[in-house]
Amino acid sequence: MYQLKRPWIWIALLGRMALNGVRETGTLALFALSGFINIFYPPFYWRIFLGSLLDIGYLSLPVVALTALFSGGVIALQSYTGMSQYHVNSAIANIVVLAVTRELGPVLAGLMVAGRVGAAMAAEIGTMQVTNQIDALKTLSTNPIKYLVTPRLLAATLALPFLVLIADILGVLGGFTVSVIKLGFSSQGYIAATMNAVKPIDITIGLVKAAVFGFLIALMGCYHGYRSRGGAQGVGAATTSAVVAASILLLVFDYLLTDIFFAK
Repeated sequence: MYQLKRPWIWIALLGRMALNGVRETGTLALFALSGFINIFYPPFYWRIFLGSLLDIGYLSLPVVALTALFSGGVIALQSYTGMSQYHVNSAIANIVVLAVTRELGPVLAGLMVAGRVGAAMAAEIGTMQVTNQIDALKTLSTNPIKYLVTPRLLAATLALPFLVLIADILGVLGGFTVSVIKLGFSSQGYIAATMNAVKPIDITIGLVKAAVFGFLIALMGCYHGYRSRGGAQGVGAATTSAVVAASILLLVFDYLLTDIFFAK
């Protein structure tokens, strides 16, 4: 009898998981839509927006800059290791600038910001949730989504493209420095090859990716923080979930956007 029932148990379990996934996706979509729509309706909380813009943009700059600088250098070294076997070292500048502007600049900056800012958003809003501060906002006739979520979504969407632009410059600079100082390339030749390889569309698509990544990072941080329960343990779980979810979504959307823009 147990063997007869066992397949139905697994089917019921899969069905329950599918329903929970659909429910969670719908809840997240409504949360994101509510946060986005509130941008266009007053009041707008400029203090929260400017503080988030400072935290996401300016205070994240050192970690993003260092990551991009050394990543560009590593790309140059690894490219030289492979290209020297086929005597096509002249392609190293092309590889560095395209890899940084199209992929590594947006992705690495997004991952760094997700680890730093996404976790902070989830912890801050989660703490407000478990200490009933969000309920207090409701009693004061303040929309908590509009007050806590909307300014952060907008700030992250605007700040990350500026971070990525700086990451692109420093990533290319890192590849240039390693190629000229360590690998013996001509500085004039490297700069000329870089300028010939890069196109405005490559930089533009990287910045579009950055804006999408910024929205996703802020959305995951706010969403998991807003739904946290269970005191300090719940806040910790929400923080972890926000970083993991933002990182995964960032890589998924990176593939989707790359497929849209660059697929032939």
